[in-house]
Amino acid sequence: MWRELILDLAADADLGGPVDDVSLTTVERVLGQRLPTDLIALFRECNGVALDGVDVVWGAEQVARDNTAFRGAPDFADLYMPFEPLMFFGDNAGGDQFAFVRTPERDDVFVWEHETDSRFMVAGGLLQYLEQALRQSGEDWYR
Repeated sequence: MWRELILDLAADADLGGPVDDVSLTTVERVLGQRLPTDLIALFRECNGVALDGVDVVWGAEQVARDNTAFRGAPDFADLYMPFEPLMFFGDNAGGDQFAFVRTPERDDVFVWEHETDSRFMVAGGLLQYLEQALRQSGEDWYR
């Protein structure tokens, strides 16, 4: 379903191969959070979505790596609100990151603007996020 939907929205999107359940469980263990159901389903079909050099959805390994780095960076603790409630999963190639809120668990997609540390909802879920991100070009489609 996800692969077909993505390619219908953007035929030139670059999709990774499927992610196995062991890898998905490892990501959840590393982060100490459950992955959203729709993100798991997407990963089972494709490990990331890129379009025109923008990682609209990161691969599973990058989700684990980048979230761990953001949460563990000592200088970030002084600069930004805590990142633990968020699970980043994509970016706009301009420094802003897209995330699910995991504490409490929500399926809405938020953007974190790195320059202001603002966080606001941009989509009601992964499907709406992909529809917007893949149909609209530019770094700031969510404004």
